[in-house]
Amino acid sequence: MSSIHFFSKGSGQPLVLIHGFCEVSEMWEDISASLSDEFRVFCPDLPGCGQSPLSLSHNRLEEVAVQLEEWMEEQNIQKPIVIGHSLGGYVTLALLELMGSKLKGVGLFHSTAFADDEEKKGMRDRTIIFLKKHGVDVFVTSFVPPLIPEQKREEFQEEIAQAIEQAKQSTLEGLLAYTKAMRDRKDRFEILRDYMGPKLMIAGTEDGAVKIDASRAHRPVITDYYELEGVGHLGMIERKNECIEILREFCRKVADS
Repeated sequence: MSSIHFFSKGSGQPLVLIHGFCEVSEMWEDISASLSDEFRVFCPDLPGCGQSPLSLSHNRLEEVAVQLEEWMEEQNIQKPIVIGHSLGGYVTLALLELMGSKLKGVGLFHSTAFADDEEKKGMRDRTIIFLKKHGVDVFVTSFVPPLIPEQKREEFQEEIAQAIEQAKQSTLEGLLAYTKAMRDRKDRFEILRDYMGPKLMIAGTEDGAVKIDASRAHRPVITDYYELEGVGHLGMIERKNECIEILREFCRKVADS
């Protein structure tokens, strides 16, 4: 029996929403509530996040994908649309490599199919050092606010505070495992390119974590590409209603295909 904790809402075409680094399934609460009038929305906690226990042995996203596939089989989730935010997008691509046409559509929400470059790998290594020295609470309190552009942080201070509290549900072991998994993940651009199903990308022009030039490099292989002007890494907060409608239209199209 899978140890994946999740919540689900609605009925119809299955839609799996996968949270990112320093996040939990609760981040999708508003979006899942809005989409559940048309779709069966599943929001899992990744292993080592929220209420799902850590069970990674080698810090590999491939292991996470296998566990999620087993969980979907147990829940009889067939031909789902899978959309992931940031780290969740990396997991989505690992699932795509594993499951292929068993997925009806995929989406990258402030994410990328490219592997980390050397600069980003160095940043991951510094994150590991910082986490080991200062712990979870200090790390997430410094990590979350810069995900939103500085000029917007006062406007979204309540949402940022909520995101920090959710991030504090992370364990040190889980954050270390996923930092290493992101650093060591392979490039899956060709996996994304060769997938024949519908593919969504939502990008922010002010995203400091996934640069807009990297997002734009995906455009030739993406069927539904959206840029959010002036948005950072948390479009679901900064442009919640717009993101809900983008997700709704994409999922409608996939469900009807």
